Amino acid sequence: MYSRNHALLSAIVAVPVAIGAPTGHGLGLWIYMVAVGVGIDADHFLVARLNRGDWKNVRRCVQKPSLLLRGQAAIFDSGDLWRDQRLLSHLLISGSLVVGIWPLHRYWAFGTAVTMYTHLIADLFSDMQTRAEYMAGKM
Repeated sequence: MYSRNHALLSAIVAVPVAIGAPTGHGLGLWIYMVAVGVGIDADHFLVARLNRGDWKNVRRCVQKPSLLLRGQAAIFDSGDLWRDQRLLSHLLISGSLVVGIWPLHRYWAFGTAVTMYTHLIADLFSDMQTRAEYMAGKM
């Protein structure tokens, strides 16, 4: 799923969480949840680095920053990043982030968990759609 879709979903799920936030935290929490909902995908570059052995994907984005907004399909080559690796990385980072924030501010940890859960469900749904399209083309 592309960043713009993750941003939209994060913005939507952040509204009720931000409304219920302790006084003075609502807008900041909403901005944080949208940023985390999109920012978690930065792990794709690390996983691709581990798979490829180089930073080609990062260099590609530095040379052409518009890829980050309008050309995300061209950032990674086939085999740079596998779905299971992406999801595992998201789960490990999400869990660590929630556990790390919990002692500092439980409500922000809750907001982090909501955003990360939404992100993971969206990725899984997108993967299912891709598989369904692939299978329909095989028939």
